[in-house]
Amino acid sequence: MNVIIIEDEKPAARRLSRLLSDLGVHVSMMLHSVEESIEWFQNNPHPDLIFLDIQLSDGLSFEIFEIVEVKSAIIFTTAYDEYALQAFKLNSIDYLLKPIDDEELESAIKKYQNFKPGNQKISVDFNDIKKLLVNPLEREYKKRFTVKVGQHLKIINADEVECFYSENKGTYAATSEGRNYLLDTTLENLEEELSPKMFFRVSRKFYVNVNHVKDIISYTNSRLQIKLNRYNEQEIIVSRERVKDFKLWLE
Repeated sequence: MNVIIIEDEKPAARRLSRLLSDLGVHVSMMLHSVEESIEWFQNNPHPDLIFLDIQLSDGLSFEIFEIVEVKSAIIFTTAYDEYALQAFKLNSIDYLLKPIDDEELESAIKKYQNFKPGNQKISVDFNDIKKLLVNPLEREYKKRFTVKVGQHLKIINADEVECFYSENKGTYAATSEGRNYLLDTTLENLEEELSPKMFFRVSRKFYVNVNHVKDIISYTNSRLQIKLNRYNEQEIIVSRERVKDFKLWLE
């Protein structure tokens, strides 16, 4: 497997290279700018797989592929909030949210390996993703959810939801009235439906609503614990790799 990394932060590129090496994946080249990448692609065989950062020091990495035709599979690496990640998911092998988690990296590599045998060429629509990155907050997000309660349908406004969480393969909305409702969706599908100004995915299991956060407490291993106004059935812990982004989100 011929792999390259396009990442303007050299320490981040070296860390990703080490993580890949631990998985038995050799990185043949690390590129750090749009200009450098264009020159390299024009003079070298294209790799099997690219780990692609979105924002480089001299522009968006998509500019590379306005000059050079993409002939490689792509795994996005990005520090962007989750408002645009659904687009990355639909248009690439996978995406990884910085700081990159080793288990998620391993999962992304497995996805690529499962994809590779088919010898299919993935179609990456950079224009669609760029549109989301330019004006992400102008998108329309889901304002209400409909849930079934017995023989009735109940409407829940998004701002009434303290958190969304997964449990026993189900996805639930915990509301400010102290009720939990089973939704016909998944946390992954909610990524494209929830406003990033209101909701943040603090872990694989929880999205929290900033307007219902009562307290934030230091927790073990550099993590944070979230206390909501009403929901208290399970501990809500901000995973270590998301703490930095969570703090930025609160500002």
